[in-house]
Amino acid sequence: MSPRDRLIESARVLFCRYGINSVGVDAIIENAGTAKTTLYKLFGSKDGLVEAVLQREGQSWRTWFIDEIDGPGGSARERLARIGPALKGWFSRPDFYGCPFINAVGESDKADDRMRSLAIAHKTIVHDRLTALCTEAEIAEPAQVAHTLGLVIDGAIVMALVTRDAGAADVAGRACAAILPA
Repeated sequence: MSPRDRLIESARVLFCRYGINSVGVDAIIENAGTAKTTLYKLFGSKDGLVEAVLQREGQSWRTWFIDEIDGPGGSARERLARIGPALKGWFSRPDFYGCPFINAVGESDKADDRMRSLAIAHKTIVHDRLTALCTEAEIAEPAQVAHTLGLVIDGAIVMALVTRDAGAADVAGRACAAILPA
């Protein structure tokens, strides 16, 4: 694994578990087995590393999520019905620490839009996929329904993080089913 990849992976693990603000550069480079100069040469700053981690983690999560709901095939409604079970699998993992984007925005200066912009970019891609499925399922106002599904997903993520109860996904699955018109 390259020094860049080791730094991103080390930072990802540490940020997700302990929080971005709780983890210093020294802990990241020690865990990655690199020099501090390597981090600054590759990312310019800890902020640059945070952005790289969020971009990679977002891509990884979106690929996983879309594969979970789309992979087995079926109708658009069947794929939308997989939201709850997909979340339950994620919430049940020992390394579930919530959504890195929600966490990053929660930790950041609320007057600084940098983290918010990264989170919105991630959420937009997820929303677009949900909108496409709602459109395919011939649901009226697909973008609005997709937005509501996204709100349920985010709420379930926060609930599972706070309670450490993977059953939040069951609640989300029922809520998603109730949102989707017959």
